[in-house]
Amino acid sequence: MEVRVDLARIIIHDNSDQQYIVLKERDGERSFPIVIGDNEANAIDRRIKNVKLPRPMTHDLLSNVIDKMDGEIEKIVIHDLKDHTFYAKLVIRQNGRMVEIDSRPSDAIALAVGGESETPFYVEESVLREVCG
Repeated sequence: MEVRVDLARIIIHDNSDQQYIVLKERDGERSFPIVIGDNEANAIDRRIKNVKLPRPMTHDLLSNVIDKMDGEIEKIVIHDLKDHTFYAKLVIRQNGRMVEIDSRPSDAIALAVGGESETPFYVEESVLREVCG
């Protein structure tokens, strides 16, 4: 079962190469952090704040490619946790069919935030139980 979550916080430490995002259950109290890299944290922060750069960065490029190929990100699902590593997938609707693409959660979230419409994030219940107890 997939549980809807929201991006609750981005924690950026200037003196560290490990940043964090915190996901919180939409209709509950459970939340958990995910360690991400500098580039992903900055991309998420920039896209949430709608900061435009003169040239597209990688996440902007991929978003543009999805759009130009008549695709739309339907949802993001964090579906597994192995050896302290989260696994996610982008679910893209393209020409009436659903396409699933393996992704790091941070990249998927960077693609999904800051757009015209709100892309939902989900976490499998089994992953939530594992990280939240």
